Amino acid sequence: QVQLVESGGGSVQAGGSLRLSCAVSGAFGSTFSMAWFRRRPGKEREAVASVNSDGTTDYPDSMKGRFTISRDNAKNTLYLRMNNLTPDDTAIYYCAADPRRWLLWYNTGGRDYQYFGQGTEVTVSS
Repeated sequence: QVQLVESGGGSVQAGGSLRLSCAVSGAFGSTFSMAWFRRRPGKEREAVASVNSDGTTDYPDSMKGRFTISRDNAKNTLYLRMNNLTPDDTAIYYCAADPRRWLLWYNTGGRDYQYFGQGTEVTVSS
């Protein structure tokens, strides 16, 4: 089993920045692919960013430019840097992990990431 615990959420004013962290434990290794998702109020869950085992990153077009995903394999930690936040970024942010090495948010083949954290809430006020 793999456990993921997100942190770093909170309240911020529009234009501000936050860095989310996701600490991973359990049967996890550097060969796992990882990602961030979010669920905005009243909306479906959506992908924010992904990184596979060799460090390749990818973002949905709507997320490019303001979000940066990174991973520190030595610390078993995933990060999401979010800049120039707007109220529309208000959401619960979840990190995810999967043992498939080359997974990115768009090539899951219909099979979701295997492990998810409980989420961390981000609120952006205008």
